[in-house]
Formats: sequence, structure tokens, C-alpha cells
Amino acid sequence: MTDALATSQQNALDLLRRARVMPVLSLESAAQGVDCARALAAGGLTAIEVTLRTPAALDAIKAIRAADLGLKVGAGTILDVHQLAAAIAHGAEFIVTPGTPAALADAVLHAQVPVIPGAATASEIMALRARGFRVLKFFPAAPSGGIGALNALRGPFGDLNFCPTGGIGEDDAQAYLALPNVPCVGGSWMVRKEWLQAGDWDRVTASARRSLGA
Repeated sequence: MTDALATSQQNALDLLRRARVMPVLSLESAAQGVDCARALAAGGLTAIEVTLRTPAALDAIKAIRAADLGLKVGAGTILDVHQLAAAIAHGAEFIVTPGTPAALADAVLHAQVPVIPGAATASEIMALRARGFRVLKFFPAAPSGGIGALNALRGPFGDLNFCPTGGIGEDDAQAYLALPNVPCVGGSWMVRKEWLQAGDWDRVTASARRSLGA
């Protein structure tokens, strides 16, 4: 592991430890993104992942950064090097991938922001570990074994930390966070589509607070 990657991975771990809960936002507009981010910040959250699943995602990242809400704004569902470059150009402060094929793994090694690469199997985890990554996204968490799988992974991968995402909800987030190799959990339960479409920001804030155990 290079010194630059070691520093980047430590920054990623510090970000996850501070955040504890990472909302995954799928946004219809930049304005919706700013309103949603403001509601999440009011609920005590410190970092958000804007997924590049919608045409508005990149503009939303730029707008949320400009709003200066005290949140770290990352880009998720990064599938290739072109999305990686675009996300960073629009102000993404960290990068999250759902999986990490070799070409993308090589690219994110040299990213100028912290990266949390995704993996679901022991072989995928080993490939990322061999490149020097120590902070990974475990996705899709629940279908891949959930808490039991993460407990089992502690044996061979005791030096790794995971942010499980996928199938986690408000009711079991704290159980995941109780695991020693899980500094943060990700999900969209506190940013439900119907709440965002209705502008029901009080519900977003309340769910964020409950998820943190406040």
C-alpha cells in the first residue's frame, strides 16, 4: 500500500466513523437534493451518498456542496472511470462503488478523494485488499448474508472495515453498527421516495435522528 492510499483509506475510515449512518440519495433535481440534504443535516447526519442513478445526480452534488450544509457529499453507484471523473469534477468529496472490477479498481487507486470500493464475496474482498484497500462497501448486504456474513468475515479479514448497504432499515441499523468491523451503515430508508416527492422533510429528519439512536 502506498502512503497516498494509506492516507486516503484512513480518511475514508474517519469519515465513516463520524457518519455512522450514510443515506443513499436518488434525486429528481438539484433543488430536491439541497432540501433533502438540509433535512438530513438537521437530523444529525454528517455525510451523504448521491447515487448516479438519475440525470440530476451530478448537478445535485454540485448544488449541495454550494449550499454549505456541513455535510460531506459523496458520489455512489460509480460504475466506470468516466463516472468517476465526472463525479469528482462536480465536487464529490468521496466515492463509493457497488462493485469493483479490475479496471475501476486501478482507477480509484489514484483518485484524489477517499474511495470506498464495493465487494460482496471473499474473492472480491481479497482482490481489493491485495491492492491496498482496507475500507470497503459490503453490497448488497442483506442478500449477501447480512450480520452473519460480516461476523464471519472478521476471521480472515480482521484488518478490514465495512460499510454494509442494501436491505438495511431503520429497525436493524443499530444491530449492524454493533459489529466491530462496521463503522457505518448505508441505506435509503430515511430518504423514502414518497417523502422526497412530497417534500416531507420533517419525516426525513425524524428518521435520520432515530437511525442514529438519538
